[in-house]
Amino acid sequence: MYFKPFVEEYRGGVLENVHLGVLCGVNDKGDVIYEIGSAEHVTYLRSAAKPFQAIPVMKRRIAETYGLTAAEAAMFAASHRGETYHIEALESIMRKIGLSEDQLLTCPTYPLNDEPKFACMREGKAPRRIYHNCSGKHFGIIAAARESGYDTETYWQPSHPIQQEIVHVLAEMSECPADQINIGVDGCGFPVFALPLRHIAKAYLKLACPDLIPDEATRDAVKRMTAYMHEAPDSIASHNFICSELLRDPNIVAKGGAKGVYCFSLIRERMAFALKVIDGSETPWPIIVASILEQIGYGNRETIDRLYAVVPKEIKNDNHVLVGERKASFTL
Repeated sequence: MYFKPFVEEYRGGVLENVHLGVLCGVNDKGDVIYEIGSAEHVTYLRSAAKPFQAIPVMKRRIAETYGLTAAEAAMFAASHRGETYHIEALESIMRKIGLSEDQLLTCPTYPLNDEPKFACMREGKAPRRIYHNCSGKHFGIIAAARESGYDTETYWQPSHPIQQEIVHVLAEMSECPADQINIGVDGCGFPVFALPLRHIAKAYLKLACPDLIPDEATRDAVKRMTAYMHEAPDSIASHNFICSELLRDPNIVAKGGAKGVYCFSLIRERMAFALKVIDGSETPWPIIVASILEQIGYGNRETIDRLYAVVPKEIKNDNHVLVGERKASFTL
């Protein structure tokens, strides 16, 4: 077993829980410069794939053609949490592009964040398809399909031309041959991709360093997508969530996915990291990423402090009494 301890949680001085994982870091030459466990560990990207799934949308200049704001365009790569500003952006996208909520494959649900979810319940509002955290991605692909004259009803099927384009974009970005990318079905019904961490890190490196992308159209699409992500970080997740807090730093491109996968890249340092928490937990992400940044001597302390604000080192009980601590237990 090559999984290694990432984060340990102590209560009253007793080790209560350990989150195991694997990690890979690469430089701009594609070399593996950091490895915990095995860089060849294969994992599904889940929603960490969304920046790549948005590239065909960017190539067709959907945002520019229909006059979308940055907060709206960023929704194409988002795992939104159902806050009011998310729903307003999605409804504006529908109006501007001329799409219908009924076109979405996503199932009707309630928002992920507690405050908007409980507000819906108090007000007797029914679940909606746009409350699903992947709805922005789906709208983007529907719009791209329509723009190219493709069928919009089967936009989610692996055989659809846009879905096939996404696979080839990911192969280009990750340097993993398309026929070696494993394809499953994500929670929202989209194809989802599994490949080695080493290749996932390479793909994220190119989000931060688009000069490494040979294809001009892909390079331009990546530049515009990451610009939207930086201009509207709360669209990508929500306030007080790791993805949005990292994206407030214009030097970082970051996105997480379900079941513990997290990826981020550094523009100035020209390096990228991909990691997987094996128990699928998202709670350790801020501690892990903050520790990585500390260990490499990252210069922006405010970014690191924001991560510790999302998930503090201190563990407090329901009465807000200090009862334990979380700490990173790995060395790069």
